[in-house]
Amino acid sequence: MAQVFPFRAFRFNPQVAPFERVLTQPYDKISPERQAEYYAMHPHNLIAVEKGRTEESDDASNNVYTRAAARVEGWIRDAVLLEDPTPAFYAYTQEFAVPGWHEKRTRRGFIGAGQLEDYSAGIVFRHEHTLSGPKADRLELLRHTRLHTGQLFMLYSDPQKRVDAVIAEAEKSAAPATELTDEYCVVHRLWPIAESERVQAMQQAMADRELVIADGHHRYETALNYRNERRAQAGASAVPQAGYERAMMTFINTRSEGLTILATHRVVTNVHDFSWSAVRRYLEPWFSAEVFPFTGEAGPARDKFLMRLKETAAQHSIGAYPSGNGQRAFYLFHLRPGADLAQLLPAVPSLQRELDVVLLHDGILEPALGITLQSATREMNLTYEREALAAIAAVDAGRAQVSFLLNPVDVEKVVEIATANEVMPQKSTDFYPKLLSGITMYRVDV
Repeated sequence: MAQVFPFRAFRFNPQVAPFERVLTQPYDKISPERQAEYYAMHPHNLIAVEKGRTEESDDASNNVYTRAAARVEGWIRDAVLLEDPTPAFYAYTQEFAVPGWHEKRTRRGFIGAGQLEDYSAGIVFRHEHTLSGPKADRLELLRHTRLHTGQLFMLYSDPQKRVDAVIAEAEKSAAPATELTDEYCVVHRLWPIAESERVQAMQQAMADRELVIADGHHRYETALNYRNERRAQAGASAVPQAGYERAMMTFINTRSEGLTILATHRVVTNVHDFSWSAVRRYLEPWFSAEVFPFTGEAGPARDKFLMRLKETAAQHSIGAYPSGNGQRAFYLFHLRPGADLAQLLPAVPSLQRELDVVLLHDGILEPALGITLQSATREMNLTYEREALAAIAAVDAGRAQVSFLLNPVDVEKVVEIATANEVMPQKSTDFYPKLLSGITMYRVDV
């Protein structure tokens, strides 16, 4: 079902563009501060293409997109970017520590050119909705540069780990062609796999796989839109094997030991007439509560609370840390045995009722605090934190009324929901670490 192809990647020439100084995080993870840091790192930093600066004088002929295109053409002309001589897949590993727990892991996958498929074909599945603004931006960039710089993160399931075995062989047979440590202390390594027997083995192993987009929904749909534009332009002369029929993707097995999803905690602000006691009264019929009170130093209670949150993940546990002038405490809410989720969440599809993030949004945030899906999407009352300590600190600093803390969703649940053609709430998953932009690049000229 899934069609994947080797390709001749463009990669930075380390003689003039050292990897650790020119590669970036994905465009949607780059803050204005990080953007400035990337610009200062090196004249050839990918930031000028991936997320270039706008200027007051920008117009139709000179803007962030035209400058990105000129930068790409100049880099190719001046051998800052080199095209590999042979089509290849690219084994890609990331060695990292899990944030907050410092456990060391290695995630393994491979980069290839994946055939673009409409969702209706039942081959590629999404688990998130997309927004029009980011897609319009990425489409304009792709029209100008004709270059995929960022990775689409695709999940597939193969219990036999056939591709993983080929990747392991590639790791053992040669030193990595690319190796660097990024700003989050993640070590990235890359090996081209061009041997015909290895390439064929990988293609055969992927042929009957379904693909689920883990990260990159906006870029995937942008690639579809660009493909459709190019098909319309070509008309009867359209080529089924054209470069625009494919997009650069990183494929990760759901059975990979290093596959990691982090929780995304919710920080609540600007709720009118906020009352924690009223929230607790609302939750009482549905949830039992463990309370971790403290006076003075919060550390011991906080640590016990966070450990219990992790230990009780199977019990639909949701943590809370409210502001308050009286006794301070952390709260851990457990769904009561026998609670009827169909009654609590009548408008939610049955598969999603098992998700803590859905239980929080539809069972607590909206009915108890009035935070609707629309206001959450616009981040009117809700912001997000990857680190539990940061969510707690927002309350302590007076920037939040309450923070809700979650356990991460299980990857198999993500796949189950996606392949049932359902989507999850915004920021339900945080696959960690992110795939570096620019570690390989895919040109769609033809």
